Amino acid sequence: MVPLDKVIVEDAGVSLAGNKRAAAVTNHVAVVGCGYWGKHLVRNFAQLRALRLICDSDEQLLQAQAALYPQAQLNHSFAEVLADPEVQAVVLATPAVLHYAQVKQALHAGKDIFVEKPLALHYSEGVELVELAAARNTILMVGHILEYHPAVSLLKDFIKRGELGQVLYLYSNRLNLGKVRQEENILWSFAPHDISVICSLIGAEPIEVSASGGSYLQSGIADVTVTNLVFDDGVRGHIFVSWLHTYKEQKLVVVGDRKMAVFDDTAREGKLKIYDKGIEWRAGLPVPRQTAETTLFFEELEPLRLECEHFLDCIGNRQQPLTGGQKALTVLKVLEACQISLERGGGAVRLDELTDGVHK
Repeated sequence: MVPLDKVIVEDAGVSLAGNKRAAAVTNHVAVVGCGYWGKHLVRNFAQLRALRLICDSDEQLLQAQAALYPQAQLNHSFAEVLADPEVQAVVLATPAVLHYAQVKQALHAGKDIFVEKPLALHYSEGVELVELAAARNTILMVGHILEYHPAVSLLKDFIKRGELGQVLYLYSNRLNLGKVRQEENILWSFAPHDISVICSLIGAEPIEVSASGGSYLQSGIADVTVTNLVFDDGVRGHIFVSWLHTYKEQKLVVVGDRKMAVFDDTAREGKLKIYDKGIEWRAGLPVPRQTAETTLFFEELEPLRLECEHFLDCIGNRQQPLTGGQKALTVLKVLEACQISLERGGGAVRLDELTDGVHK
């Protein structure tokens, strides 16, 4: 058996003072969309005493949330939410196809915004929104939730300190049976999580991507995709996502020239492990090296709670979010380049094609 060393790390998440800062924006947040994911945002902002209003066009969904949070106002009209002077911030948990138009309307209304990923469905639209937010001095945050996971924060710190040595490659699997969507493919639904984390860990965006996949349930909507990322320093990554899989898996592997790391978000215990493994050259031959396995323990904090607290903190201090506009643009640029690659049958796409406005 490989010896198991245990390292306990406390408070490895984003440094926040949520309860103290939340008081500055108490009862000034409106959550728009209270369905599959929106209900969790409603819950968190209610618990943080920041929820003023819940908005949804579905009366049944709205009444279900009203029964849980009777202190919140209800509204079916997005326009009326934006016109409410008591609403300082809008949280959008609506279909991705609506994000561009709704974020733009909210920015023109002078609201701070937390929108679930992706920011938009086209890079050019994302650029427009980020520039508009900057011009109006408005907080714009995108819900790339994994960047608020304590394990990811800890892993990022380990890489930054050189504990893994030089990072060689990364791969991520995000697999499940469902939730199948009709308005977007698996790439746009699942892969943003992994793109944001991989780019954050590397500290850069890739220079080139390629993506291939298959549509089995609905014509033209990919159920499975494999994405390859190439960074300018030789680091490579790949992302495998599927909602047509036999079991649930959410795993990220980082391979360095000294050590390796595995983040398994579906594990009940030991979600983050460091493996002192690698290849050594002896007498001109590559020999595997296997020594210790280290489990890193951290405080079990809900990433969504940390994300919501961070948004309130940014509102109160007028600071740029961890997952602000520029990071959202990186993810959006990679997604659009991957979509172009899918449509080309898996051919490589350079990201500067998007910034130069060339889509060949």
